[in-house]
Amino acid sequence: MDNQPNNPLHGVKLADIVTKLQEKFGWDGLAAQIDVRCFQNDPSVKSSLKFLRKTPWAREKVEQLYIDTFSNTADDDDAPFQWKSIKK
Repeated sequence: MDNQPNNPLHGVKLADIVTKLQEKFGWDGLAAQIDVRCFQNDPSVKSSLKFLRKTPWAREKVEQLYIDTFSNTADDDDAPFQWKSIKK
């Protein structure tokens, strides 16, 4: 496995991301932050993981929220980390 020192999500499982965000914001807070049904209607970690694994744009938003919320890195600029577009 490659060492990825610049990837803030390296070694972090999607289940851990969803769980930590849910603990911090609650399901209502997550639904307010990211407008997807898996956080609005009968939410659970299991159903959210199923949806996020099939939907790259939603997963990208969840990962970005996690980075913005829990990032411990202090860069010179205050701009949040931005993933490069996954579009081809």
